[in-house]
Amino acid sequence: MSCAKNVTLRFRDGKTTSVAVQKGESVLDAALAAGIPIIHQCRSGSCSSCMAKLVAGRAIMRAGASSTLMKSEYDSGDRLLCLCEPESDCTLDLNYASDAGESKAATVHAFVDSIEKIASNVVRLRLELAEGAWMAFKPGQFIQIRVPGTEVTRSYSPASTSNDLPKIELLIRLLEDGVMSHWLENEAQPDDILEIEGPFGSFFLREKVNAPHIMVAGGTGLAPILSMIDTLRRQSGRKPPVLLSFGCATPEQLFCLDDIDLRQQWIPSLSSRISVDSGAHGALLAGNPVDALRADEFIAPTAVAYLCGPPRMIEAATQKLVNLGLRPENIYAEQFAPSK
Repeated sequence: MSCAKNVTLRFRDGKTTSVAVQKGESVLDAALAAGIPIIHQCRSGSCSSCMAKLVAGRAIMRAGASSTLMKSEYDSGDRLLCLCEPESDCTLDLNYASDAGESKAATVHAFVDSIEKIASNVVRLRLELAEGAWMAFKPGQFIQIRVPGTEVTRSYSPASTSNDLPKIELLIRLLEDGVMSHWLENEAQPDDILEIEGPFGSFFLREKVNAPHIMVAGGTGLAPILSMIDTLRRQSGRKPPVLLSFGCATPEQLFCLDDIDLRQQWIPSLSSRISVDSGAHGALLAGNPVDALRADEFIAPTAVAYLCGPPRMIEAATQKLVNLGLRPENIYAEQFAPSK
């Protein structure tokens, strides 16, 4: 007698498919074996790329496995498909279209164009793909870079867009004793060659959405948000209202403020709020980017939100937006956490 459970996968564009998942097998492994294009990357629970929402039936996370999934997310039905094992026939919703996972990651080389320290703890790294190399990505997705001279890789979301290729711009937080940070501060030189791989991730701009956009960024979580804003700017037709709430711990850690001002000139419907946890002065708001969200101005059930930053910021912003009336399925998030 078969122990397989029937798992129905429902995509955002309305397409539905089913796969038989054997006992001890993850939903992701079964789906990929069946040729279903699920967005994924690490396959170990550490990147959240394969997030889905359990809407019917029972499915647990593999016993003993560690993951980036917060308890509140699990309790609300979120599951990482790489660690998800069904206990009954069940249905899982995927918050992207059925063709979003069809593009494959590529490994290419890129040259360092420039390294510029733009805040007390942030570097802007500009790259250019090698001749003949290509790596199209959706605004919000991330790439992996192998740190020269090591087997260590680090993940970063471009602040640029696919339209800027072969140029790629990254905003990288400097960490004490960080492997990439050490290379950037002590060894990196223009024309150095880097091995990069990607794109990865299910956090990306859902294009051609006319509803208001709410974008919340903490620290270098601003990078994918800038990519999204630039993509919106290049879209034809009327631009949706966009609110950007960006914050860092102190004024010395802020960066790209001129870039944000320039984008507000390009997109009249874009407004911004800049916050710092301490040392606020002038137009800077005291507090964090979540505190700057107010209920009386933009929240509508049809609005979409993009959140990128530390896990606690993501959790707080998600809870506040839901409490203000935003539909949970219209909230897209990516946690930016320092590598161990």
